[in-house]
Amino acid sequence: MTEDGLTPRPPLILLANEHEWAARSLETILGPHGFAVLRAYTGRQLLGLVRSAQPDLIMVDVRLPDMRGVDVCRALRDDPHFPEETPIIFTSSGTPERHERLEAFKAGAWEIVSQPLDAEVLLLKLDAYMRGKRAVDRLRDESLLDQATGLYNMQGMVRRAREMSADAQRLHAPISCVAFTPVATTDSEMTSPAITEIMVERLGAIVRRTGRASDAIGRLGPTEFAIIAPATEEPGAIRMMERLESQLSDMLTQPDGIAQRVELRAGYCSVADGAKSAVDAVEMLLRANSALRDARSAQRSDELRSYDSSPLRFAL
Repeated sequence: MTEDGLTPRPPLILLANEHEWAARSLETILGPHGFAVLRAYTGRQLLGLVRSAQPDLIMVDVRLPDMRGVDVCRALRDDPHFPEETPIIFTSSGTPERHERLEAFKAGAWEIVSQPLDAEVLLLKLDAYMRGKRAVDRLRDESLLDQATGLYNMQGMVRRAREMSADAQRLHAPISCVAFTPVATTDSEMTSPAITEIMVERLGAIVRRTGRASDAIGRLGPTEFAIIAPATEEPGAIRMMERLESQLSDMLTQPDGIAQRVELRAGYCSVADGAKSAVDAVEMLLRANSALRDARSAQRSDELRSYDSSPLRFAL
């Protein structure tokens, strides 16, 4: 049982092997010892299943009908969406030569097992790998950072908001919070996932580069970001967004060779004296996000909305 009273799911192993006898021999070892097994028969099939299945461990034969095991391994390790901590184990019907083992480990494999299998040794290794992966998964769940951008996640932003609010109260200092999202201008009916992914990556890089060391910068949702800026009054928050908008005005997404201009919608909340305000930075974060929702529903995509006042327009 987990801490929340739920029964944990069995570790999922994605097994790629075209030989039925070899795959079944592995399944007879893994199944009775608590592992769920998902089969693939080719390298391309395995690569297609990885994102949807999210396996805890991958076992891939050194020679598949369409790809070598090392090429599958390299493709996975080069995929930014594939978790680095996911173990990849090669299986082989014979004993690999030294150069084959070196190539496998350079590609990112954790282990190579060959026939005949020593079931006891294999299970002990898998148990050790799973303990390590669960520890990393637990740390990620408790992390204050967004894995994709390296910025704070919502949990991290809330913690920093409390810390910065306490400083603003103690120093009688101003503080501002701005929430914003990129919007691609296009004549197509909808923004594609590819365009959205490019926008998020580039915007994350821009805010990391242009943000002040004292600012708390985070990702609130799939395309929503926020900045908590200490010692910043309302005019400073507006200038901050205008600078960011000017950076975005030249940023083009180019999926499939089609260039599209990126614009910004934003909402903000500011207080002039943290000690005199009944609103702390956590509430400011929520209010800025609420103002962002209003800005997103506006007809124009270049509006900056205050939680407490009418919309403004970026001065470019």
